[in-house]
Amino acid sequence: MLSNSVHGVPMLEWQPAPEGETPMYVETVPNRNSSPAILLRESRREGKRVHKTTIANLTHWPENVVDALRRSLADEKLVSVEELFDVERSEAYGHVEAVLATVRRLGLDSMIASERSRQRDLVVAMIASRVLAPCSKLATTRLWGESALAKDLAVQDADVDELYDALDWLLARQAKIQKKLAGRHLAEGAQVLYDLSSSYFEGSKCPLAAFGHNRDGKHGLRIVTYGVMTDRDGRPISVQVYPGNTADPKTVPDQVERLRVEFGLQRVVLVGDRGMLTQTQIEHLRQYPGLGWISALRSEGVQHLVEEGDLQLTLFDKQNLAEIQSPLYPGERLVVCFNPDLAQDRRRTREELLAATEKNLAKIAADAARRTRKPMADTEVATKIGKVVGRYKMAKHFLWTIVQGRLEWSRKTEAIEAEAALDGFYVIRTGEPAEAISAPDAVRDYKNLARVERAFRTLKSDELRVRPIRHRTEDHVRAHIFLCLLAYYVEWHMRRALAPLLFDDEELAALRAERDPVAPARPSASAKRKKSRRVTDDGLEVQSFPTLLAKLAERHRNQCRTKAGQFAPEKVSYSFERITDLTPFQKRAFELLTCAQYGGK
Repeated sequence: MLSNSVHGVPMLEWQPAPEGETPMYVETVPNRNSSPAILLRESRREGKRVHKTTIANLTHWPENVVDALRRSLADEKLVSVEELFDVERSEAYGHVEAVLATVRRLGLDSMIASERSRQRDLVVAMIASRVLAPCSKLATTRLWGESALAKDLAVQDADVDELYDALDWLLARQAKIQKKLAGRHLAEGAQVLYDLSSSYFEGSKCPLAAFGHNRDGKHGLRIVTYGVMTDRDGRPISVQVYPGNTADPKTVPDQVERLRVEFGLQRVVLVGDRGMLTQTQIEHLRQYPGLGWISALRSEGVQHLVEEGDLQLTLFDKQNLAEIQSPLYPGERLVVCFNPDLAQDRRRTREELLAATEKNLAKIAADAARRTRKPMADTEVATKIGKVVGRYKMAKHFLWTIVQGRLEWSRKTEAIEAEAALDGFYVIRTGEPAEAISAPDAVRDYKNLARVERAFRTLKSDELRVRPIRHRTEDHVRAHIFLCLLAYYVEWHMRRALAPLLFDDEELAALRAERDPVAPARPSASAKRKKSRRVTDDGLEVQSFPTLLAKLAERHRNQCRTKAGQFAPEKVSYSFERITDLTPFQKRAFELLTCAQYGGK
């Protein structure tokens, strides 16, 4: 008789067969062209013949339910899991499993050191920790206490001093590791993306910490500056740390030396922004015939092209890209681009900044006018003006006079109109011949610098948290930033492999190579579908990278111990580990990580 259910499968109410009768049993019957049939049967003997009666077809039942019924019919005593063992500890494991598997598939541990050692395990654990839960070195050791990550690498007993020693060990190996990364991902003739950023520093004792161009907007804090070099896809290759007051262009010779001497590359194309590859640095690059470059002109350079008649703005009435030459830049190719959307945005932004500047100047003038008994000093008025125009970067568009504490100002109408005429225009410059890089590709290659900017955003975000920097010694600061770069190397590959489960546009690389290089970027149809539906085509929820790691962390590793009792006659308990089964989402994520091609050059 059918009754009850297990996992939604109807169960048979079974009682032992009366004495003298044959009990029921489960039999697997092969099928020639399909899966075997699993049948619940009863047999009885009549003389020399055995008669079988099929009571139910169990083929559609889950395997574990069929097994439980088979064992029960064999008169085995079945007990619940709770009667057999206790779960002593349960720890999140799936995210650790994913990150460490990626490290090993990338061969990053072998790049750090060919043989396993305590120092290598500590460094790998710190890299994984920055991907999973970035925090200070002291906090890291306290979180490691009984964590799955620390257990897998046998570093749960590490203290903070040992971590600092491991950082020193890593820094001594930085040049070798970066050379291995370059050997894997760069080849002769490759394009190299380079850009500079900074992070604020807590404290003042480190020699690298200095006041400079603070890109974090933390006024009044010292910074350290670091230049990151990546391959054409944005995959990090190396990082160099500089004092916080180092100007961007002064770091270029170091990078040239690294490419030529450390990496042994004689033919590469360096891509850098207009503030990095200045005219002086381009002249320096020309000393090395094998080193190509791609950069852009500053706004004043574009203005000079118009004034000299080399750039005719009417060319762009019906096109958005044209290649020109100019005596101002001998031996160079200039690719002029016009983006009407960018032009509109710049006009709107300029008008907003002009209006904000005027509003604050009016306030200063009103404050000065009220001071009748003790007029405001001219120097005090000038100081207030300087703060306003400095904040909005509008000094070039205003004239002002200060007489006996009274302020008058006006806009430089001609200068504003001249600047507005060039809204939406930008010029890419390169010394590479047309047969090596076409004009549209030169624009695309320059825009690839956005991939380095993404590296900076990730490094500074809560995902890797390179800042704030609290280390006191120069070596520890350098090692900390290099450690974060290696963590980004792991995350970069994980993001690429897991793209089908993330909001990332999986078709972005292909679209970049085909679409109009000047027109605004548009997401692919598949990316729009993912963002609107928030589920993949196979019904899995789309995630951000942090929430994906959280989903993987729901896979637990349990430390279990058997109960000594009637099911353990020797009265001895045993300890063992059991990892929870993969959910459909976790299974898909691990499939993507396993199948990913962690390519080289």
